[in-house]
Amino acid sequence: MSEMLEFVTEVVEKIYNDLITKETVDLLEEGKWATTLWQQLVDNELLKVAITEQYGGANGDIADLLALYQLTGYYAVPAPVLEHTLANFILEYVRLTPFESITTISFNDKQMLTMTNGKLDGNIPNVPWARSAQQLVTFAQEGEVLKLIAVGLAQASIVQATNLAAEPRDTVNFQQAEIIAQTEINEQQLQKLIKYTTAAKLAALSGALDKAFQLSIRYSKEREQFGRPIHRFQLVQQHLANLAGEAAIATAAIENMAGALVNETERYEVAFTSIRLDEASKIVATSAHQVHAAIGVTYEHSLQHYTRRLWAWREEGLTTHYWQKQLADDLLQVENVWSWMTTK
Repeated sequence: MSEMLEFVTEVVEKIYNDLITKETVDLLEEGKWATTLWQQLVDNELLKVAITEQYGGANGDIADLLALYQLTGYYAVPAPVLEHTLANFILEYVRLTPFESITTISFNDKQMLTMTNGKLDGNIPNVPWARSAQQLVTFAQEGEVLKLIAVGLAQASIVQATNLAAEPRDTVNFQQAEIIAQTEINEQQLQKLIKYTTAAKLAALSGALDKAFQLSIRYSKEREQFGRPIHRFQLVQQHLANLAGEAAIATAAIENMAGALVNETERYEVAFTSIRLDEASKIVATSAHQVHAAIGVTYEHSLQHYTRRLWAWREEGLTTHYWQKQLADDLLQVENVWSWMTTK
């Protein structure tokens, strides 16, 4: 961990620990979000971790962002921290100017956006935090050319909706909207941006996995049955062992993926991490609820904040099915599968 990354994670975690309670996360159920927390992050310039000094940032990289997103998942942060910081990081990656005001991002395989004479038409479902953001970063097709664009959401018609975790996932409709910024991207850039967005989701998911594990450990020590804590029962120990293993695997996978992305050596790391964390999320959600029994599914307990996010995030963006297909397509071109598996 770099010195800057260590400092940033310490500061961010302190802010999250001080300001995020169960009641804070529950704000989403009322259609609200943690505006006080957001302002604290803005005031401390923590949303500029991965922005260059030219725009007042700290020159961080994707590994810094992924560490931030793990904390964001661990605390179930009810604010568009991931979306805003990732959107600005990607804008700078393609040499466009980042935004100060709230910006969201959506790379959705179900979106249908087209540009004609510089005007944008079409719709995108499941856009995170569209109702609260001022700009959207996304893809649009102009003839045969694919472009990364930024567009103002004041021009959009927004139909509000939420995912299973009550997080905003809105449908955004554009009709002859003006583009704020745009740039043509090639296939190599497209694949890189897709990997960045998937990696961001996976980092947040790994944080939620870890929190479900920690909650289960704590509950198993506090809850007693037949005069002793339930963590002393063999079946509960088995579930805790499953949780510990999956949490450790998730952390290792994220670290490996982050290193490959930073060093520009990634090939299948994002795909492998997506596939493995998809499996881990199912195991963790199951075992955590087995440990907690009935109380884990109630609104009065925090566990449901994290398992609902695991279930929701698995199905968002480019899912494991997308990455499985990518790997399968590559394997179909391979003559010697064993050599492919042992040399890559």
